[in-house]
Amino acid sequence: MATNRKLGKTTDIRLAMLKNQVTDLILHGKIETTEARAKEVKAIVDSIISLAVKEKDNFETVDVKVIKAKLDSKGNKVTELAKSKNGKEYLKVVKEETTERRQKDMPSRLNARRKIMRNINKVKDEKGNNIDLPSKLFNEIAVKYEGRVGGYTRIIKKGQRKGDAAEVVILELV
Repeated sequence: MATNRKLGKTTDIRLAMLKNQVTDLILHGKIETTEARAKEVKAIVDSIISLAVKEKDNFETVDVKVIKAKLDSKGNKVTELAKSKNGKEYLKVVKEETTERRQKDMPSRLNARRKIMRNINKVKDEKGNNIDLPSKLFNEIAVKYEGRVGGYTRIIKKGQRKGDAAEVVILELV
């Protein structure tokens, strides 16, 4: 007896499709899909969000030494002339050491982050920078649903699709 819907796909294709839809729902807050797919995605997203709500405050702040290239007023790296052992001269980037305060996940939050990353894809914005969806879940979405016990998503029926008469719904974060 199957515990989840097969959705007319092979296992690897079905899991990839669900992973894409979960990622889109977390990133955009709303997706339009068929009812069967929405019910599968809803179960996954609700479990991810409940995990994020449970672990959102489970971190410590630590001071970390960071060595960075020194930048001038225009944002370019500062270089200095240096000599190698064989007497040749070359440009060397000037480094500066600073301390930064960063969040360090406790073991259970790190485990939760890894479980979340197993169910979502890596995403880039328009400029090509990586978007950290687990951090978005912990810092924005989990804070929004802090006092709530389940029911983080809602399914709104939209009607039948014209081509194949499949029931189309909007799945959104509450």
